[in-house]
Amino acid sequence: MLSLCICLLLTATGRLCLGSLTDKQTDFGFRVFSHLARDLSDQSVLGSAGHTHRALTTAMGFSLKERGMSRQQRLLQRDLSSERGVDLAGGVLVERKMTIEKGYRRALAKAFLAHPHQVDFSQPEQARSIINAWVSDNTHGAIPDFLDSGALSEETRLVMLNALHFHGLWKVPFDPRLTQERMFHCANGTSTPVNMMRLTDRFHYGEFVTAGGVDYDVIEVPYEGDSLSMFLVSPFESDVPLKVLSTELTSDTLRRWSQGLRAVKKQLAIPRFALESDLDLKKVLIDMGLGNMFNLATADFTRITTDERLCVSKVLQKVTIEVNEHGTKGAAASAAVMFSRMGVEEITLDRPFIFIVRHKHTGTEHGHYNFRG
Repeated sequence: MLSLCICLLLTATGRLCLGSLTDKQTDFGFRVFSHLARDLSDQSVLGSAGHTHRALTTAMGFSLKERGMSRQQRLLQRDLSSERGVDLAGGVLVERKMTIEKGYRRALAKAFLAHPHQVDFSQPEQARSIINAWVSDNTHGAIPDFLDSGALSEETRLVMLNALHFHGLWKVPFDPRLTQERMFHCANGTSTPVNMMRLTDRFHYGEFVTAGGVDYDVIEVPYEGDSLSMFLVSPFESDVPLKVLSTELTSDTLRRWSQGLRAVKKQLAIPRFALESDLDLKKVLIDMGLGNMFNLATADFTRITTDERLCVSKVLQKVTIEVNEHGTKGAAASAAVMFSRMGVEEITLDRPFIFIVRHKHTGTEHGHYNFRG
């Protein structure tokens, strides 16, 4: 396997029938991935209205306002949290002077068992410290400094938070004595030495073909308890980019893999690695048709508050993951930051601009010019 696409999958336990909501959330997450947060969007859609609500529902493929969806979300969250090594947390921090609509409070409690906490955003650095401490606590210290200085301002009104911590041990661990340095062939054509772990065992394995005719294989590596596993996905041909596979990822694809894998004796070689990503998902979400919620003139979050107009300013996500001979440690944190601009907005022309002298009654232009400094 020259390139690896890694997916953490919660396998069916038979305890709950949550296919509808799980599939739709998985599909939305894969669509975001193929453009390169899911519960944050869920929390946002609860407070959205009008065009914003329709855009969120269309992009996500579902709405927690649909009958039974809040219960499914609550049970799904409970089911995931009950897994050994999985810790989930969600929170909503609101400006202490802002009044939250009772309906939004009820919806948060019903779907996420969450309650808004008041914060003084007029002291943005103090609020940032509170948020970073919350994220650090709920990721077991794996993400100690989530928000950078300047991420919040006095105009911040609400921050929706999610945190995940995962620590899973392989069902059959890799023997560290078999780990050897080998070359890993990168997508840009270069090669780099890595510590390659090796394990010979009976794995669930399958070979598949994309709609475009690209052959690839899938191998499933289980964690202790068998309800969580890691899928390793790789094209047969080394020159095939991973985006060819990432665009195929859906809940149906995962189901097809699960049904098509067979127990086969294989020798697996995979790098020991640690990854960290720090993303602002704003552009990705705009490209997915959610630009409405980032525009103060068009965003409609009146189900959250009617005190002032809100819009989303940024959607941030930080992920860390470490894979070694013993298992996997991972953590993720996401934040949707909402703000309101009630004061007078300053327009600063501190870059080249065009100016035009125009007679308003006749519309006659008396020349247009560029000022370049």
